[in-house]
Amino acid sequence: MSDHINKMNRREFIGGTVAATLAMATETALASVGAEQQSKKKTVKVHPYNPRTHKAMPTRNLGKTGYQVGIFSLGGQATVETKGKEKESVAIISRAIDLGVNYIDTAAGYGDGVSEINIGQVLKDRRNEVFQTSKTADRTYDGSMRLLEKSLKQLQTDHLDLWQLHNLRRQDELDQIFSKDGALKALLKAREDGMVRFLGVTGHYEPLILKQALDRFDFDTILMAVNAADTHYLSFKRYLLPIAQKKGTGVIGMKLATRGRMLSTWAPPPLDQQPERLRTPKPGTITMKESLYYNCTLPVSTNIVGVDTIEQLEENVKWASEFSPLSSEQMEEIEYKTLPIVRQGLYFRRWDLGV
Repeated sequence: MSDHINKMNRREFIGGTVAATLAMATETALASVGAEQQSKKKTVKVHPYNPRTHKAMPTRNLGKTGYQVGIFSLGGQATVETKGKEKESVAIISRAIDLGVNYIDTAAGYGDGVSEINIGQVLKDRRNEVFQTSKTADRTYDGSMRLLEKSLKQLQTDHLDLWQLHNLRRQDELDQIFSKDGALKALLKAREDGMVRFLGVTGHYEPLILKQALDRFDFDTILMAVNAADTHYLSFKRYLLPIAQKKGTGVIGMKLATRGRMLSTWAPPPLDQQPERLRTPKPGTITMKESLYYNCTLPVSTNIVGVDTIEQLEENVKWASEFSPLSSEQMEEIEYKTLPIVRQGLYFRRWDLGV
């Protein structure tokens, strides 16, 4: 009897021990899964939100990102990339966000990092209000990853909302980017690791090269140079914009006024003080408001503009707030006005085709 009881107790003990062990293992596993899921939840980034944007100007969907972006966005060049103008730059960036701007463009190479550093001075306290971007001009995996680390440090953030291939120009660059250890691998790795949320490509040189990029990869956005002179030569509006629309790619416009060279208020410096490839004695032929409204009438999500002063910024935001689409006749009239300045309005295009 006693042996039977002992055997039963032994079996019960062993059974209870196994059950307890299994229960503990299950609980540990569930806890581990829960912790992993919780960790993943912590790394999930949500869209930034500037509560002033919708009151400040019309907004549009930024393609596959689903982000509602204001039609006017701040560019990271002009004063923002100028060394020695940190105080003015910080004031411009802060004021832009106050006015409802919710997208800021920059790149690792702007001002040798000055642009990102100045933006970072503001971003460290207002990161959740801005859809922050940057770019890599390196065409390799290793080089692009190094640039990303530099950008994140200078912008004082742990992630970018959009990371882009910068200024894609030639076939050899495209092939290198898409090679085994090319820059596209870096973009994909950065997105997988939560360092960036969305991927884009940029350019202003050759529309058909960018078309190939869109054909070879499903980018979330494309930043393209398009302005009122664009229709006259190697037109991005004609050859690239419809393709981006069809694919649902978010389109960001740039070079609206070609750093002021298209504007009637621009006074050309003496020829010997201008870069050789940009030399012109001609002032521009259109106004900044015409330039902005022309681009905003196109099917683009937003347009980035660099400014020199807070006054310029405020004027642009005011125009954006009052925007209504131009008629086809008004668009054609503005295009016609740019005919005498096509070369200076599109100095960044490919001009070695003998036309």
